[in-house]
Amino acid sequence: MKKGDQLVPRDFAAAVKDIKLAILQARAKAASLANAEALKLYFFVGGYISKKTRKAKWGSGAIDALSNQLQVELPGLRGFSASSMIFMRLFYEAWDGCPEIHQLISDEFHYLASNESDSTTINYLPSNEFVEGDIRQMPSVEIRSLPTRKLDKDDIAAFFSIGFTHHREIIRFCKDFDERLYYIRACAKAPWTVEQLQQHLRADDYHHIGALPNNFGKTLSPIALATKAVRSFRDEYLLELVNLDNADAVHDQDVDERVLSKALVADVEKTIQALGGDDFCFMGREKRLLVEGEEVFIDLLFYHRSLRAMVAVELKMGKFRAAYLGQLELYLSALDATMKHPDENPSIGLLLCEKMNKGFVEFAVRDKSKPLGIATYRTLSSIPKPYKVLAPVIEGVKRVMADNAKGGQLKEKL
Repeated sequence: MKKGDQLVPRDFAAAVKDIKLAILQARAKAASLANAEALKLYFFVGGYISKKTRKAKWGSGAIDALSNQLQVELPGLRGFSASSMIFMRLFYEAWDGCPEIHQLISDEFHYLASNESDSTTINYLPSNEFVEGDIRQMPSVEIRSLPTRKLDKDDIAAFFSIGFTHHREIIRFCKDFDERLYYIRACAKAPWTVEQLQQHLRADDYHHIGALPNNFGKTLSPIALATKAVRSFRDEYLLELVNLDNADAVHDQDVDERVLSKALVADVEKTIQALGGDDFCFMGREKRLLVEGEEVFIDLLFYHRSLRAMVAVELKMGKFRAAYLGQLELYLSALDATMKHPDENPSIGLLLCEKMNKGFVEFAVRDKSKPLGIATYRTLSSIPKPYKVLAPVIEGVKRVMADNAKGGQLKEKL
């Protein structure tokens, strides 16, 4: 085999493929190690600052001065602004109760920790920067260490595999140890971007996954499949990309539901994230099925890879009605009869409505023969109606404030 004027071995393509894979794996490993080392550094710095500001006499302005001096001594340093260092302190305090993390950090920075001074002064800082009190520019969220809890090796690996920004968002939203750990594990497994993590945090996955009324235990076997199905769905979904404000003028409920399904399909990627992630594969909107010469249309159809089953999603405006279940069962029967492969599991129905009485729904679904789950959804709305009338007032206040500011600046110049 020749390439140009050179003789190329027969296994050349395989060699390129193998070496390319090795390079990519090495890059990924290097990035992962760099991220872990950065987190260790931030935890150590956060602990150092925490001790100085919480227990010693560092006060207002100390962190700003420290950040400025680091910039002088390490030109081009990034990630150590005053606000970033304040969050390093919060990062440390959020996980102060985990001895496994402390041990890793002390092993890494033992030579610094052992020489850490309890002195409350730093030579290059003006003395008037040190006053008793809280550091200014404190974030709105207050973090204190949780009760001592142990992390296993997989949790430690997950903790150091996600980015500092991911940790920041998790700490901002989650106060409970188990809740934080849930999102850390999910981020490490997926992996999620920061934007995807924020979406899952706003949807409050931790409190909603596995909580939907369903009959999976009776309709899916083995029990492992039923358990996995329960954990694959929520009892509430946050459909942020949907705005139904304009639907108020439409009185036809079927039209409203078509507006909703169209909006969801407009950005399938975000819809899949809202439903639960990459396990969901989009198969169609208003999916047409022909049953004994009659047409039926499924609002949204997905395939769930882990469950190896199709998922028919029906969207309903307003409150749950028991009649909706019969309609969804018909769709599942049609799917199993016309589209399901022999090696796939029975199709699953997910009914999304705006409101439901959970006890009534559990009663309504328990004797159904097809696997059904019922959940509510929330959509993204613009300014709530009661506040829309204030919008012109708010804009007027902004203009007055801007004019006053300009007037003040003019007086100073004069």
